[in-house]
Amino acid sequence: MGTVNVVNENQVGVICSAATATGAQAAIRRSAPNSCFQAVLTGTGAISATVFLEVSLNGTNWISPGLATITLNGTTTVTDGFATTAPWTYVRINISAISGTGAALTVYIGT
Repeated sequence: MGTVNVVNENQVGVICSAATATGAQAAIRRSAPNSCFQAVLTGTGAISATVFLEVSLNGTNWISPGLATITLNGTTTVTDGFATTAPWTYVRINISAISGTGAALTVYIGT
């Protein structure tokens, strides 16, 4: 599966940074089940994105949408998030749609 970033307990990590295209991002391995996720979409004018937070126990077989679907719509900067206690070992972001001038998505995880 290649190198996987690890987010340990009491850390904040980045699941994807300034992503501008659709598709699955690199996996993150969590060391603690309690996690918060925050998606931040920036751009110019009207922007939107739909993001699936996919989960896996082995880092190979993914469940989608998994933990959540985050839909962001707005102008210039839009953010949303959620918290979970689900004990999935691996998580990744799969961007199903992103649009708007200069639209870029960053997703954070805190454990």
